[in-house]
Amino acid sequence: MNFEEFSIEEAFEEISSLYRDRNFSAIKAILTQINPADIALLFDEFESEQRILFFRLLPKEEAAETFVELDGDTQEALIHAFSDTELREVLDELYLDDTVDIIEEMPATLVKKILKNTDSETRASINTLLKYPEDSAGSIMTPEFVDLKKDNTVEDAFKRIRRTGVDKETIYTCYVTDKSRHLIGVTTVKELLLHDYDDKIEEFMETNVIYIYTHDDQESAANLLSKYDFLALPVVDMEERLVGIITVDDAIDVLQDENTEDIQKMNAIVPNEKPYLKIGVFETFKSRIPWLMLLMVSATFTGMIITAFEDKLSALIILTSFIPMLMDTGGNSGGQASVTIIRALSLNEIDLKDIFKVIWKEIRVGIVCGLSLAVVNFIKIWFVDRLLLGTEGITLKVDLVISCTLIIEIVFAKIIGCTLPIFAKRLKFDPAVMSSPFITTIVDAVSLLVYFWFASMILHI
Repeated sequence: MNFEEFSIEEAFEEISSLYRDRNFSAIKAILTQINPADIALLFDEFESEQRILFFRLLPKEEAAETFVELDGDTQEALIHAFSDTELREVLDELYLDDTVDIIEEMPATLVKKILKNTDSETRASINTLLKYPEDSAGSIMTPEFVDLKKDNTVEDAFKRIRRTGVDKETIYTCYVTDKSRHLIGVTTVKELLLHDYDDKIEEFMETNVIYIYTHDDQESAANLLSKYDFLALPVVDMEERLVGIITVDDAIDVLQDENTEDIQKMNAIVPNEKPYLKIGVFETFKSRIPWLMLLMVSATFTGMIITAFEDKLSALIILTSFIPMLMDTGGNSGGQASVTIIRALSLNEIDLKDIFKVIWKEIRVGIVCGLSLAVVNFIKIWFVDRLLLGTEGITLKVDLVISCTLIIEIVFAKIIGCTLPIFAKRLKFDPAVMSSPFITTIVDAVSLLVYFWFASMILHI
């Protein structure tokens, strides 16, 4: 039976049946056929005691790969259950950056247990990585890479790779450093294979090396890996000494976390890195209530505007029924612009110097969208609301007020939606903070002011 073709649910049913029969050898045979990432998902279906038992059935290398994929709570439970020998075996198989990631999520008591079961050299490397600022390139790099010297021959390079490569996170990309560990070049195993054993590295290495500094933002590192399709990106200190590399798998994790954080911010939620089902009700409440409070209070201005024009509304009640449509349309228009610009900023497609180009483009888009919606809305109000539904109070002037308001409010919404994220980026704020709910509140107020202005001008109320 090939479990690579089975779903997690089918594997769960089979293992559960074997567990009831206490057939642990068969369970081990099944687990060795499943990818570590899938084993981590499978473990979520079992109770804590069963996870510990099944984890101990895994071969040493596969156990370490699975451990990295598990969520923090399961890792914590396993570390509690491990003997020092078991923990040491797992840690010996982990790459250093994975060990650091685990340590950052563990309580102090378990951190002490982890560090106690590592050698002095590993502890020193862990402490170095932990000193880098959160979300920096240094915090996600690994110091486990293959380094060569420019006067090495291809034969020397292969000997070094064979001797040290087993402990490196990647051996395909090799970095060339001088005696002071300054980064001076890069080559690949492919290049080595295509040259004679007697050729020296300096004869064919790439000297125009793209790298990142330890204190640069980790998202910048992930974007560089994505832009240049690298498998790894070298990380240097301020003196351009090579101190580590960031691999593509770490970049994917960073981009996923950043995208999740942006989505949460854009929907007025305080970011939380835990999986949804791991977040308690009160913690979810705390992440949502601050923005809800702010948006509720800010909506007071909308109410104040309506109150200020209460006399005009009472003179022509029909105007009130179109307020929700106008506010929703303006908010949606601003939201479209803000989401587009926030995404462009995150991909470094635009920056502050492009603001006038962006505004000019959004004005034109707003005019086209506004005219299209105004024409459709004019026809709809006149033929559907007035003639078909027989709504009282609709006149040609009322229809004109609503349609003109649509055009102007959409143009304003586009301008507000595109400029606020750019200004936020300039002020060193996350552009995602200028999210759709926030922009919608501003646009609502502008829409009402434009609406009542047109009403006063055209209807003379």
